[in-house]
Formats: sequence, structure tokens, C-alpha cells
Amino acid sequence: MLYFDHNATTFLAPEVTDTMTVALREVFGNASSTHRQGQLARQHLEQSRRTIARFLNASPAEFIFTSGGTESNNLAILGLVRNLPGPYKHVITTAIEHPSVLECYRQLEREGVEVTYVGVDSRGIVDAREVERNLRPNTVLVSVMHANNEVGTIQSIKEIAGLIRHRNVFLHCDGVQAFGKIGVDVQELDVDLYSISAHKIFGPKGIGGLYVRKGTPLRGIQHGGRHERERRAGTENVPAAMGFARAVELCEPSIADALADLRDRFEAEVLYRGGVVINGATPGRLPNTSNLLFCGLSAEALVIALDRKGIAVSTGSACSSGSVEPSHVLLAMGRSRDEARSSVRFSFGRYNTAEDVRVLIEAVTAFLSRLRANVRLERSLVV
Repeated sequence: MLYFDHNATTFLAPEVTDTMTVALREVFGNASSTHRQGQLARQHLEQSRRTIARFLNASPAEFIFTSGGTESNNLAILGLVRNLPGPYKHVITTAIEHPSVLECYRQLEREGVEVTYVGVDSRGIVDAREVERNLRPNTVLVSVMHANNEVGTIQSIKEIAGLIRHRNVFLHCDGVQAFGKIGVDVQELDVDLYSISAHKIFGPKGIGGLYVRKGTPLRGIQHGGRHERERRAGTENVPAAMGFARAVELCEPSIADALADLRDRFEAEVLYRGGVVINGATPGRLPNTSNLLFCGLSAEALVIALDRKGIAVSTGSACSSGSVEPSHVLLAMGRSRDEARSSVRFSFGRYNTAEDVRVLIEAVTAFLSRLRANVRLERSLVV
């Protein structure tokens, strides 16, 4: 199968598989145990923490291992807001966030917290000034994703941070799609909390992490032992953490340029046929992501047709698969419901080749040609 759904998940890089195979066999101790096997596990866990923290430009003490992006977002939002004083709290997020963020804010609304959902423009860009205009005296947290999982739009996190920092408002950023694909420096971004995940960068599922700036009053949302500096109870998954760190080591800036070349070649060939529009067409988007609106076409029909040819693509967020509703991201960008249902996401990965993309182009254009030929035939029969 040719795989073009890397924003949903990735397979394990061979180097990650090798690392985890050894770890599963040899590093089986509980990292909280005091005996030799336990301390060996602790050493590997902390080395993995240092590797990932260094990639974020953070201190190892500021990085917490979690089970993935969803837990990281839940811990960041619920663990902070619930721990802040005051009965009347206000928070801000955007209309295009991942469900693991939006559902946290809906839960906070049920708990009496006021939530403002800031909109985006037709490119999927959040206006930093609009975030600032919605600040209130009781605003405690702003959440804005670094890069959107469906259209790839990259937000101006540093600008938003600069506008809210003097108001003593905390800033959380869902960086799951950005981390490992573009440069991420939490000091430069000036964020307080930053969520990441391993399975988006050819690492294992079931492991992620959360950067927590020193001094941020975050409290754990699950109870048990005193793991991860008392912020995330539960025995640490050391082999997965080692696999995560190895996946991070494999991330190189040159990969982004190669992916952008593949994506641009694909888009140029498909757009040349006409009747196709890029959703979120802006230079500021992920180098691997292409979300295309095929005017008048059922996105589901194209996804199924490509799947039958052994090509994997998607209609949007994997966490929303099976939903009968069109993409909330595309609707927020001003697309109609029909247009949202005619949009397909292609997300490229480091193991895709120029030949893979050539096959993809041929399959997509052949499908479009057949569809348009059928439409012309139907119109002629009507006449």
C-alpha cells in the first residue's frame, strides 16, 4: 500500500523498532524500583527525557511523559484551569482545535468556566489581535494549536504569546502535528504548555509528552503514585519512551524540504486539471500537508477508489472518522457543508518517494477524468 495519511499516524521507523525490541527484552524493570533493573530503567527513561527536552529547547525537568497527545492536552487544560484560584474563570481557544482540546473546554463549560471560541479566516489563520480583544480580567488560559491536523495551517504562536503575556494569562499549544515536522523551540514560542506525541513522527503509539514551563501551577488529573514529578501517576512506559526519543533523533530539517517538494509537485499536477482548490493555501502550512477541495465530488468516493488501488488517504481527522458531520475545521474556514464533504487530506511522510507521488497523481487524475466523463454522459442523455 502507498501511504499518504501520515497526519493520522505513522508506522515505526526501522531504527525505532530496533531500539524498542532491545528495550522490551532487556529494560523491563520498573523505573521506580531501587534495585539494579529498576535503576537501569530509570537511566534509560531519563536519557530519553533529556533527548526530547533538548529537541524542544526545554529543561528535562520541564518535560512529562504521557500516553499521547490526547492525554497531554487533557492534562494541560484541565490540570491547569482546575488548579487556578477563583470561582469565575474565563478561557479562550479556537474553533479549529483538535477534538481532544475542544472536548476539554466543553467539559470546563459544564463545570462553570466561561469559554470563548475564536474564529479563523478562510485560510485557517487565527488573528492574534482577535485573541487579545477577547481577553478579560478573569481570563486564565489561552489554547491555540501550533499546526492544524487537517489543513496544515501554522499559527503565529509567538505573536499571540507576546499579546497576552503582560496579562499574566497562561498559553497552551497543541503541538502534536508541528513537532518533528517544523522547528519547535518552546523558549522562542514563549508557551507555558506544549503537547506532543510520538506516533506522528514514526514513533510508537501510546506515548507522548507535555512541556510544562517551570513555575506553571499544573496539577495531575489522575491519581496514584508520585510519578513524573507528581503530575502523571502510573508506571512509566520505558520502552516506548526510548522509542519516542529515537524517533526524535531521526527528525532532520532537510526532511521538511523534501516533503514540501513532493507536496508541491502533487498539487501542481492535480490543480492543473481544474476544479480543484487548496484548503488553507498559505505559505505558512506544514510541508507535508495538502487538503484539496474537489468541486462537486464526493470525498468519500475518492478515498474508497484510491483505497481499492492500494493508496491510503483520508477525509480529515482520524479522531473524527465515522462522523456523519463535515469537518468542523473547514466549516470554520467558511467552506459550505457540501464543500467540506468534497475535501480530501493528503499527508506525506519521509519514506514517500517521487515514484509514489507519480502513482498517486495518476490515480487521482484518472478518477477525476472518469467522473467528469460520466457527468458529461449524463448531461447528454438528459438533453
